[in-house]
Amino acid sequence: MTPAGLFVSFEGIDGSGKSTQARRLAEVLRAMGHEVVLTREPGGSPGAEEIRALVLQGDPDRWSAETELLLFTAARRDHLERTIRPALAAGKIVLCDRFADSTRMYQGLSRGDLRASVDALHALVIGQEPDLTLLIDMDPAAALSRAKARATVEERFEDFGQDLQDRMRAGFLALAQEFPDRIRVIDGTRDETAVAADVMATVSAALPVGAIT
Repeated sequence: MTPAGLFVSFEGIDGSGKSTQARRLAEVLRAMGHEVVLTREPGGSPGAEEIRALVLQGDPDRWSAETELLLFTAARRDHLERTIRPALAAGKIVLCDRFADSTRMYQGLSRGDLRASVDALHALVIGQEPDLTLLIDMDPAAALSRAKARATVEERFEDFGQDLQDRMRAGFLALAQEFPDRIRVIDGTRDETAVAADVMATVSAALPVGAIT
């Protein structure tokens, strides 16, 4: 019988360092002998990656929050079917850079009063939460400066400015209080190595007994 996998998501405002920490954790876990799937949202499957280009590129006003909600949910469903669930069924560790909590924040809270719609659609179409969520918390001004310095074509949400990032940070911290059994807050203001140590310690505690080698 194949043991159940572990589903870990990374959340935080743009530029918080969550993507870097997800990559670092994947490298450490693989070196320990674990099978790891490192993925991202929006994206993580061919169809979802096509939707990623639609929602992360272009003018900030390209889509309404309601339309974004539908697009992100469609991408997440494809990602779940084709990548996440098969990996978990095979007993692998799935590390996902963003999941439903980002939709709860970006479309459900920070760009409109759509949280009830986000949760209803999530329950109807997705119906799954990570086993553990690591919220990398950081000052919005510093995080936004870091995010803009990357100078990629996927800057649509960064272009909404610091006001959105301020509301996002407050929303994520409130979400951590709402789901204390799942979400762990990690201080992202420190150097990468210190943050990575906390990330590893938190994930190690969630691994099945005997999985740490």
